[in-house]
Amino acid sequence: MEDIIFAINAVLPIILMIMVGYILKKLGLLEEENAKKLNTLVFRIFLPVMLFLNVYKIEDFGAIDLTFVFYAVGITILLFLIGIPVMHVLFKDNRQRSVMLQGIFRANYALVGIPLAESLFGSEGSIMASLLSAFIVPVFNILAVICLTVFSAGDKKPSLKGVLIGIAKNPLIQGIACGLLALGVRAAFVQLDIDFRLSQITPIYKTLQNLSSVATPLSLLVLGARFELSAIPTLKKHIIIGTINRTVIVPLIGISVAVLLNRFSGAQFATFVSCFCTPVAVSSVPMSQEMGADADLMGQLVVWTTVFSSLSIFIASYVLKAIGIF
Repeated sequence: MEDIIFAINAVLPIILMIMVGYILKKLGLLEEENAKKLNTLVFRIFLPVMLFLNVYKIEDFGAIDLTFVFYAVGITILLFLIGIPVMHVLFKDNRQRSVMLQGIFRANYALVGIPLAESLFGSEGSIMASLLSAFIVPVFNILAVICLTVFSAGDKKPSLKGVLIGIAKNPLIQGIACGLLALGVRAAFVQLDIDFRLSQITPIYKTLQNLSSVATPLSLLVLGARFELSAIPTLKKHIIIGTINRTVIVPLIGISVAVLLNRFSGAQFATFVSCFCTPVAVSSVPMSQEMGADADLMGQLVVWTTVFSSLSIFIASYVLKAIGIF
């Protein structure tokens, strides 16, 4: 019973925030046009700042188990590569192919995964999850840019230059890159025996924290405001396939292969649950909108995978506890 309550508590606040956004739309307080503009603001300002701080807060890269990182990144890339031909076979619209492919590999790691890992394995799980975020979140976003660029190209062959430019211009990747740069500067100061951190510039750091804190609630409110129940019948096939992919097939592959390898710690498994059992990333909606993909379908996948991911989280945590990993 505790596991069920835990899984529900992990995703219920997200669902409730989405519902609030939907209610605000119905009350006329958050109209479609305003929601689109806020989506853009979230994508270009709030989420990049949040990712910057997530990276900057990492204390010790030397504590990273490279095998653990390689596994999470490797499985993510494998899912991406397997998903490309599958999406080509199942769907004809490139705008939907790019969305359905993101629904396979792109987890809501930044918003749900890190706190989930802490809930599963305490401070050790949180540390592992934060360390992995510096690698897995850029991979999510780079792969997303690639699939959005490739599938948006239509009959034209996408150029490597175009893909690289798309990656370089992505605000989320820029936020992570700035975080890594700040970490490098901080490390250099340590080597020079200079006691200085960005957090010591209180007005600037506090402003960054405030901007970061807006990212999650505003993303969810906007998602709710853009959610349309009337779109479900026309997108029923996509929603069912996308939800099964994200909440059944991906957790089965990501967790079971790690169990068979039998070389990871409980804290590392907590981050695997966070990476493979969590719903589709909320940030994929504004990004899909910005790059011309089917943002409405993306929003549907985020909502429905969020609803059903509680079951995935429960089953994964229950099984891992039963076999003695947790």
